[in-house]
Amino acid sequence: MAKYKKYGYDIQDGKSIIPEWETEIKDKAFEYCKKLTSISIPPSVTEIGEFAFSACKNLTEITLPEWVEEIGESAFLRCENLKSITLPRWVKKIGDGTFSWCFSLTSIAIPPSVTKIGSSTFWYCSSLKSISIPPSVTEIGSSAFSGCSSLTSITIPESVTEIGRYAFHGCSSLTSISIPPSVTKIGGYAFDGCSNLTSISIPPSVTEIGEFAFSACKNLTSITIPPSVTEIGEGAFWYCSSLTSISIPPSVTEIGEKAFFGCSNLTEVRIPKGCNVHKDAFYDCPNVQIIRY
Repeated sequence: MAKYKKYGYDIQDGKSIIPEWETEIKDKAFEYCKKLTSISIPPSVTEIGEFAFSACKNLTEITLPEWVEEIGESAFLRCENLKSITLPRWVKKIGDGTFSWCFSLTSIAIPPSVTKIGSSTFWYCSSLKSISIPPSVTEIGSSAFSGCSSLTSITIPESVTEIGRYAFHGCSSLTSISIPPSVTKIGGYAFDGCSNLTSISIPPSVTEIGEFAFSACKNLTSITIPPSVTEIGEGAFWYCSSLTSISIPPSVTEIGEKAFFGCSNLTEVRIPKGCNVHKDAFYDCPNVQIIRY
């Protein structure tokens, strides 16, 4: 039986057993431990440290004990062969980047004790097909699901008030999404590169559509902008080449630079008279007819 060099944990035939008296897995405890394939964590453990299992490339599955309350930042970063993980029902915090680059992770259930999905939590989990977000979550952080190219659908609960920057960037298999009426802000690049997204309805609670929020959504054919929106950011619908028409509500006072750049099939846009339109807002829209009302 070989001792692991950092904290004296035993590893035999790829498996490690944590002593019964441990209450935490320390920061970087198994970082870059390529020999680790499975691990048994005692019920006494309540905290998983930062980078605890980072780059354990041969770790395929793990069950966290019931009383774990905190999972540190990047705890499972680059666990490239991790296929499944069971999160305990009492976990309160999932750190930023916890599952980044877990390429083999296909599904995960977030317990109802979690209130925030942090920045880059599931960054480039390219095999992730489904995820359940509980109604306890109020914020989806920046790049939370960026690069999840196999994600086909997701339900955002009505507790969420903000969708962060790059939150669903590059989710190329996402065909539809429902944004609840609790959301007030859609961050920049939030749905950038969601190339199979065909339609989206923005709730009347949203006041701001960030820059490049829906850029390169090339199959987006329709979108409804509610009368609560006051500004359409730079490049918001950049290269949404399937978009044919859009009506801008009278609440909008500003349409940013290249907001509809490359919307080559756009034929009609209704814009309120008092709205300031950047000169390049409709650049490379050869068939567009702007109607002021």
